[in-house]
Amino acid sequence: MSPEPFRALEIELTFDVHGDTPLPDLSGLPGVAVVDGPELRELDARYLDVAGLALGRAGYAVRRRTGGPDAGWHIKGPKNAEGGRLETHWPLDAASATAGAADMAVPDAVASAVAEIADGTLAPIARIRNERHAYTLRDAAGTAVAEFVDDHVIATDEVRGVETTWREWEFELGPAAPDDPAAVAVLFDAVTSAVAAAGGRPAASDSKLARALGV
Repeated sequence: MSPEPFRALEIELTFDVHGDTPLPDLSGLPGVAVVDGPELRELDARYLDVAGLALGRAGYAVRRRTGGPDAGWHIKGPKNAEGGRLETHWPLDAASATAGAADMAVPDAVASAVAEIADGTLAPIARIRNERHAYTLRDAAGTAVAEFVDDHVIATDEVRGVETTWREWEFELGPAAPDDPAAVAVLFDAVTSAVAAAGGRPAASDSKLARALGV
């Protein structure tokens, strides 16, 4: 595992949709010239917290995820004033990439980062498996304005032993997204309108983990 994690600000919208809802038309969004995809990703994430769900109550989420371009350990922070979350990411090494739940040792770097937030030993609280269909929305230069994903989720609350399934969409800003908050607002309004026209609606839950845990 790399000693230096990668950090990025995640700014996204999430939408609830029925299983048979058609995909929205994203081709006319501001700044979007091409929509590429879908790329299929089979994701499997194990979420952990300390006693009393102290991390979650403080707005943090810790997970180890396999599959997809950002497989690894992640710590997501609370939302900022603009609705973004700082995500710290450590990639998996060859040995830990195939580790199961029973031998999922928390790396020292992750444990140290968590210790600065809350006391206690990390333990599994949920497993979220996701069949993700990812679309890249590119500008005229070919750079990603955003990514739109169609997620088919199977979540297990490992504390209550409850399994739930659902489908949702996410729209996350990319490198070529506008910097100006007003332009971002225009883009988000256009996305929300396109999703509403297809039959989607803003997500009722704050995150996949919160929905899995029923909070």
